[in-house]
Amino acid sequence: MGFFEKLRLAIRKIRIKLIAYAIIMLVVAVIGLAPFTVSIEAGNLAREAGDDFWTTFYEQLFKNIQQPISSLGICFGEYLPAFLNALKWYILILGLFALVGIIKSFPKHEFQDIENGSSDWSENGEQYAVLSKNKGIILAEKNRLPVDKRGNVNVLVVRRIRCW
Repeated sequence: MGFFEKLRLAIRKIRIKLIAYAIIMLVVAVIGLAPFTVSIEAGNLAREAGDDFWTTFYEQLFKNIQQPISSLGICFGEYLPAFLNALKWYILILGLFALVGIIKSFPKHEFQDIENGSSDWSENGEQYAVLSKNKGIILAEKNRLPVDKRGNVNVLVVRRIRCW
């Protein structure tokens, strides 16, 4: 299994989470990044006028957080270069977080999410001499152990147990 096949499987595995992540990123950019950018620019203007940067920044931040849509309008009007610069860094940092999530969801081996059992080893229905296809105790997706069979019906089920 090549790298791009693993990447495709990883993205397919977490695509709903990636969509939700993108929506949350967009909402936070509108609600948080626009007021933050407007407040920084207002603080810079206050510093150039001789006032305290931080006092102006916090006053504007609390005012702009209460009105995020008007802050977004101000960003697209007066402070577009500063907003685009902040948006660039915001997308870069959160994109790195998304990349880490995709890498962590890579399949560990090529047999991940594939049923592995001895029922796949037999051919042409020879397992049905012992097993039932329709009724009984479920052993695999298409194999069942009949409960009314005479003789030895002992089954050893081996499964990996993870402890961490």
